[in-house]
Amino acid sequence: MLLKLTLLLLLALPTLALDNGLARTPPMGWMSWERFRCNIDCRNDPKNCISEALYKDMAERLVEDGWLKLGYEYLIIDDCWSFTSRDSRGRLMPDPVRFPNGIPKLAHYVHQLGLKLGIYADMGTHTCAGYPGTTLEQIQTDAQTFAEWQVDMLKFDGCNSNAEEQQQGYPLMSKALNATGRPIVYACSWPVYRGGLPPSVNYTLLGEICNLWRNYYDIEDSWDSVLNIVDWFFQSQDYLQPASGPGRWNDPDMLIIGNFGLSLEQSKAQMALWAIMAAPLIMSNDLRTLSSEARNILQNKAVIAINQDPLGIQGRRILKDEGHIEVFWRPLSKSASALVFLSRRTDMPYRYHSTLSLLNYTTGSYTAYDVFKDEIVFLPSEKTHFTITINPSGVVMWYIYPDESWENIEEF
Repeated sequence: MLLKLTLLLLLALPTLALDNGLARTPPMGWMSWERFRCNIDCRNDPKNCISEALYKDMAERLVEDGWLKLGYEYLIIDDCWSFTSRDSRGRLMPDPVRFPNGIPKLAHYVHQLGLKLGIYADMGTHTCAGYPGTTLEQIQTDAQTFAEWQVDMLKFDGCNSNAEEQQQGYPLMSKALNATGRPIVYACSWPVYRGGLPPSVNYTLLGEICNLWRNYYDIEDSWDSVLNIVDWFFQSQDYLQPASGPGRWNDPDMLIIGNFGLSLEQSKAQMALWAIMAAPLIMSNDLRTLSSEARNILQNKAVIAINQDPLGIQGRRILKDEGHIEVFWRPLSKSASALVFLSRRTDMPYRYHSTLSLLNYTTGSYTAYDVFKDEIVFLPSEKTHFTITINPSGVVMWYIYPDESWENIEEF
């Protein structure tokens, strides 16, 4: 049954994709928006305002604290970086006070560290925060500007535009970026402005023009926000799962681990569920003040390996039971798979009993690695009963191999 489902998922994947060779696994990195928003008060809050200094700080942390070695390679500028008007040639330009050396020198600094630079623009008259947007007539100019600046990723938002403009603009930007000759990952926000689902959203077309796309509303710094996103994605999994794969990813938005709204257990849950969804792992937090607990979750090598699995199949929710436990499954390369057991209970730890056969695993013996406890669980048969304890608003996450293909797990 498990093998049959895996084959069906593989056959369901679209054959067409954006042919730029980029984002073959979900992009990983850091973005400013959720944590720092549009704080431009550099006079009174110089360490936390949207500025060249902030992005340099985060770039240094990504390298010096081991993030880059784990795959967190993109440093992404979000809204509020630009000046309030274009220059005399009609080109976007950064705020000269907050970015005194300009974007090209920031890109050079970032590249010297081994990182890649992302930037934000908006398909509309103005960005969501009111800065100059990109109209249809300005798309080619902006794409060329970003390429000349040596940008590596573009997040293209959609505030202050209509459906017709978006229908023309998002594909036009894809063509314009490709025409520059510079490899630029294209992250488009088109689906969220069209309701996120077919028939308003054509995911076959999206896979041909974008490397990743925002499907749903912005994440907020709360567990309720995480659950709202999780619910929407998995209630819609029959539409979303086939659209995802190497070079084209559904994006449930940023990781908020290390901020203020999630408990330790909820932080593990977000990390695990984003890995199951094959989601981009884009942090939005303050890497300068991150706790060791948050760092350990975000730097968990096994969870990252699951997220970055080269097969690139997005996982699914396979079970909701009356004990407020949900089970999510993702097929991985080399006959492996991942399971996440999520508790929506808020009262006490819950002892969950099951077997792999009840979760559609076929005949055989299995070994599971508990990625957060760093423990091995041996299951001599798919019918072997197991019991796990799941904390309130928490998860247990297993990385599972059939015993005949088990490989050394020490790399984690």
